[in-house]
Amino acid sequence: MIIRAFNPSESTTVRDLVTRAFKQPDEADLCDALRDAGDMALELVAEHNKRLIGHVALSRMVSPAGWLALAPLSTDPKMTRRGIGSALCQMAMQYANAPVVVLGDPKYYGRMGFDFERSKRLKTPYPIKFTGLFAPELDEAQPVAMLKYAPAFGE
Repeated sequence: MIIRAFNPSESTTVRDLVTRAFKQPDEADLCDALRDAGDMALELVAEHNKRLIGHVALSRMVSPAGWLALAPLSTDPKMTRRGIGSALCQMAMQYANAPVVVLGDPKYYGRMGFDFERSKRLKTPYPIKFTGLFAPELDEAQPVAMLKYAPAFGE
């Protein structure tokens, strides 16, 4: 498996992968909207035998300035439970160089370094119990911030 930067020529292939991973197009629509608005900070893909098998997106948050949101993280449904999502997430975190929030399963994302207890004082339009924070460089044990995602999230 190779993890590499997304190429804009792969938009249709990534859209298909994300739609199949989530069994509906909402997350693929989100990726398209983030790209179109210029809010995508980083996209990585996982490739195996010249076929895309995974994708992860980091988008710029409106607030706090400089923070990123990880969403979505997708794996080809035929390739789940092989560490593809974990590898993509870990690589994205290495490139992030900024605090990153995720909305997802605490058990899954907790294994990748997201702290769901540390995020308890964040204000978010989404359920706080599913909001994780990856921010080893922040000195605050539990930072206080209002999370405002890119407009494509439709808060």
